[in-house]
Amino acid sequence: MGTFPRMSAETLARWQFGITTVYHFLFVPITIALSLLVAVLQTMWVKTGNERFLRLTKFYGKIFLINFAMGVVTGIVQEFQFGMNWSEYSRFVGDIFGAPLALEALISFFLESVFLGIWIFGWDKLPKKVHLATIWLGSIGTLISSMFILIANAWMQNPTGAAFDATDSTIVNFRAEMTDFVAVLLNPVAIATWTHVIFGAFMTAGALIMGIAGWSLVKANRDNAEVKDVDDFRWATRFGAWVLIVASVGTILTGHFQGQVLTDVQPMKMAAAENLQKTQACAPFEIVPGVGVPCVLSFMATNDPAAEVQGIEDLKAKYEAALKEGKPLDERNQLQVTTAQAKAGIWGQKDPVEWVPPIMPTFWSFRLMMLLGAIGILIGIVALVKVKGDKIPKGGKGWTTMMVLAPLMPLFASSFGWIVTELGRQPYVVNGVLSTHAAVSPGVTALELGITLVLYTLIYGALAVVEVSLILKYVKLGLPKVSEPEVQTDDEAPLSFAY
Repeated sequence: MGTFPRMSAETLARWQFGITTVYHFLFVPITIALSLLVAVLQTMWVKTGNERFLRLTKFYGKIFLINFAMGVVTGIVQEFQFGMNWSEYSRFVGDIFGAPLALEALISFFLESVFLGIWIFGWDKLPKKVHLATIWLGSIGTLISSMFILIANAWMQNPTGAAFDATDSTIVNFRAEMTDFVAVLLNPVAIATWTHVIFGAFMTAGALIMGIAGWSLVKANRDNAEVKDVDDFRWATRFGAWVLIVASVGTILTGHFQGQVLTDVQPMKMAAAENLQKTQACAPFEIVPGVGVPCVLSFMATNDPAAEVQGIEDLKAKYEAALKEGKPLDERNQLQVTTAQAKAGIWGQKDPVEWVPPIMPTFWSFRLMMLLGAIGILIGIVALVKVKGDKIPKGGKGWTTMMVLAPLMPLFASSFGWIVTELGRQPYVVNGVLSTHAAVSPGVTALELGITLVLYTLIYGALAVVEVSLILKYVKLGLPKVSEPEVQTDDEAPLSFAY
């Protein structure tokens, strides 16, 4: 009989952070975009007075609030991860991350907690336009939150605006210090990533609106529901499909821009995502290993189909030579330069790292991201055709399957995109500066991590059941009966939960 392989604390810490992060991000894109789309629906109601938009606002508002609450709960765990499992990382990046995360708390958390609360309880307390402003302010808070979080993540990919603190020879001072806050904010990786993530979020939220409405449309027609229910669900199906399709164009364009930025600052990540072993001009895009389309990768990376793209083997040799000479991965990066100098001067040696990230997981995650996104777009186009004019889909297993898969495709595509982002940065947690091995908490044990990993998985599984059950419950109830909210003039009247 074989023995069960023992995992190191570092491996388990990486698994734990990966699982909790990917799980948390399942809720993030829906929250970001659905809050804005609900605000759009409510704006249409305020502008037109059409009851359809009030019903859709409250219907999808429930879905948004369920998802928002779950995102908050799972997001809290991420903060504990930094202190418990990645204390060396937290100490190293603290001076940099403190500013954007503080701004997130001061600006976005304030907007979300205050104005979403007012929006929930203020339907019969505030005038229409004032109440409408609260959902817009709350949704803007979600956008700002995503921006500051992605600024922090982008710094890990391309650590700009910082230098290494090496005031003496003790490891206590092994940390980055901010030198240019504007450079941190305007990091090209942050700009490319944030726009790509936001368009991907609208793909997911549009597909969610379309999927729920498309399934409900067939059900309402089959159950001989009121005509207005059928008409409202048909309109919502078209609305969601258009959001999905338009957002997909933005996702593709921003993804192309992001690929070019990564080729410049993280060429090894791009090479691993494409399994490009040797530096090539007119580099091919491999559909599967060994089967490629000539020159497509060169165009993706540089806008020039004839351009040269650096390969894994050449980059590895270049980085190993830099390691021996005490040089940085990128001479343009101040933090990488000062860190390389400090490591050579203080310890006389460098981090023992493997220069090549996991190639096949990165390669296939990149292709799954594109494939699932394309399937989502195709479903959106089919849905538009099926509900054109006064058409109503026949339903059946095929239609139901498409409506269920519609939001899952861009959602899982986003998850695979993040896997590419994080795996492709290995062996570093801060690119070219802090290795993942050096970032883990020194006192945490494999047993502790194994136990908490199992507990997190069980708890998150239970939360998933709660989330899906609540959403299915309110979807099956259908569109709510609504009436024009009457503003209460009694200051002593209790607040009412409008959902």
